This record gives sequence, C-alpha cells and structure tokens, in this order.
Amino acid sequence: MSQPVRIPADVDREDRVIGPLTARQLLILAVTGIVLYGAYTITREFVPLVAFLIVAIPIGVTAAFLALGQRDGIPLDRLVLAALRQRLSPQHRVAAPEGIRPVPEWLGSQVANSSSKGRAKRKDGAGGGADAAASAVSPAALRLPAEAVTDTGVIDLGKDGVAVVAVCSTINFGLRTPGEQESLVASFGRYLHSLTAPVQVLVRAERLDLSGQIAELREQAGGLPHPALERAAREHAEYLDQLGRATDLLRRQVLLILREPLLTTGPTDGLGGASPLAALTAKRRAAKQAALVDDATRRAAEARLVRRLGEAVELLSPSGIVVTPLDAGQATAVLAAACNPDSVIPPNSGLAGSDEVITTAPDEGWDAGAFGRAAFPADGEFGEAEDAWDDGPDDGFDDTAEDPDDYANSAGRYRR
Repeated sequence: MSQPVRIPADVDREDRVIGPLTARQLLILAVTGIVLYGAYTITREFVPLVAFLIVAIPIGVTAAFLALGQRDGIPLDRLVLAALRQRLSPQHRVAAPEGIRPVPEWLGSQVANSSSKGRAKRKDGAGGGADAAASAVSPAALRLPAEAVTDTGVIDLGKDGVAVVAVCSTINFGLRTPGEQESLVASFGRYLHSLTAPVQVLVRAERLDLSGQIAELREQAGGLPHPALERAAREHAEYLDQLGRATDLLRRQVLLILREPLLTTGPTDGLGGASPLAALTAKRRAAKQAALVDDATRRAAEARLVRRLGEAVELLSPSGIVVTPLDAGQATAVLAAACNPDSVIPPNSGLAGSDEVITTAPDEGWDAGAFGRAAFPADGEFGEAEDAWDDGPDDGFDDTAEDPDDYANSAGRYRR
C-alpha cells in the first residue's frame, strides 16, 4: 500500500544553508560583518570605540533588516534594488520601434515654464531651464516582452523564445466523489510529470459585458411560439440589464501559457532538468548564441511548442479539462487586456490599431449626435444652414462673386 507523501506548499522557497538563513541572507550578513570588522581594524588606533559603534550599529541593523525582512513574500533587499532600478530608469516610455526623436523645443519650453512656477529664478536664465526640462521629459523606447503575434497565435518573445496561450475549461472538484477526486489529481499529476519546460497557469478576472446577450434576447423574444415564453425572455433581459447596472459583473478565465526557448539544453541530472553547472552558464551561453538565431531555429521552437500543446490537450482531456488554443486575434486581446485590465471597452481584434486609419463607414444605427453636435447637417438641414449663412453679419466679403478676381477684390477690401 502506498503511503502519502507530503509536498511543501511553497515550492519556490529558497534552500536553507545554515539554520533559517538562505545563501542570499548569509551572503549579505557575512559581507556586512567583514566590511565592518575590516573598518574597525583599520580605524581602531585613532577612532574611539564609541564613535565607531555609533556608525557601525545603524549599518549592521540596516543590513540585517534588509536581509531578514520581507514584504508580501519578497525580500526587502530585492524591493530596494527594484526601487532603485525604477528610479534610475526613464520615466517616460513610448512605443517607438523606429527610434526616439528629440523633444520639440515648444514642449521643452512649456515644461520648463510649468516647472519653474513657484520657484526662485535661476541664474542661468530660461534657456538652461528649457534644456533641463527637455532632458527630463526625454522619452525612452518601450520594450515589451511580446514583439509580435503570428497568424497561428504564437507569441514572439524575441530572444526569450516563443509562447502560446490556451484557454482551459473548469471542473467542479468539490462535487466529485472521493474516487473521482483521486482520479482527477492523478490525471493532473501525470501532466505535471511530463513537463520539461516552463508552464504558467493564470486565473484572471475581467469585466463581463452582457449587452450582446440582452440585445439578442429582446430581438428574438417576439419570434417565440408562446406569449409566456416571450414575456419570460423579456423579463430575463430586463433582469440582466438591471444586474449589469447595479453591480460590476466579472468572469474568471483560466489560461495555460506555454513558453519554449529558441535554443534547448538537454537534461543532464536525470530528473528532466538542467544540471547546476548548466544553470549557471545558461545565461552566458544564451547571450553568445543569440546572434545565431535564424528562421529555421525559430520554426523549430514553434514546432516544439505545438507538440507540447498537443500533449497538454491529450493529458488534460481525461480530467474533463478542454484546452483550446487562442488564435492571433484572441491572443492579441489577452495581451492588450493584461496591459490595460480596467478598460471599459474590452480589447478585441476588430479594434483599429494606433497606427491604422479608420476608413469604415458607420453602421446604419450610428447616432451622429451621441458625442456632441453632428459634424455635418442632415439632408433636410442644408436649407436652414444656407439661410443662416445668408442672414449672417456683413463681413465685407462678396457672397455673390463667382470670378476668382472678384474673390481677390473682396479679400482686398476686407484687409483694408
């Protein structure tokens, strides 16, 4: 009879080297202690011990606080490094794959004037302030992890490889019998044992828009065979409308993200993963081989990714989990929603891009005055518009002139 095996809940927990200290914590404390001891050895002949302790104690306490403290499961030293990196990085980023252009002079002058309000006048004058403001608002190129989405839905991550996103159906685990639950766990465990590359399971919540279902219910209610069914359909549409107005409707979506590096390294430790030596040299080797990546290597990575996706579909199907890969439009919508999760308009492939020109004519039900006064008068309003133009104030122009010379004469009289 098999015995249950305890699996730690936090699989990402760092290994403890000495007592409760990890290698990172031990390194921080050891380096701090060595530096303080070396400083004391050098300065003990001419610096009193009390004066040295006044300086050394705050340094030691700060090092211990950074090494041992945590915030939301993240060590404080990593948070401090992230804060410094964010502070030193450019604050203005724009999507400009063609390159960054310098800030216009008028924008630099405007920022300089707005930033100098309430401050004392500088000795170097307004020119130096404009240059400083221009350098302050100088943007940097925005580099996103995803560079492109192919027609098949594969996400190009550049030198980091390729990825694919699939949506997974859900099952009600609590309503299953103990035998069925064990079968589901075993089926999911078989899939986990088959993994040889990074996999991410993402559960995301997004806004739910029921306007389409409500409009469909109201439209098809009149064609139902019985008046009671029609009344029930209309009442249900009204209930959904009130529910959407009263609360923020959300829906959960389970996504399976598979990532495949461009260059693979075979397992050498017998457990399906890379050896410790290979893990240490992986970044250096990847940097050297990044220039050797060509289309054939990228196609091979996509083929491996498709094979892994097929394995996920086959291994999760016995559990009742349906894995459906996303196409190019759906994958683009997921990435756009991840960048702007609280958008009122849900992103989809039908929306025009930032660099596209909208040339499609409006639909028949488009309300031209929904966002203000209509740009052009309707057909029946042209007569009133012409009368209003004729009855306008006398501005010196000859409205009856048809010859270009007459227009020139009228303009000359107006200038005079």
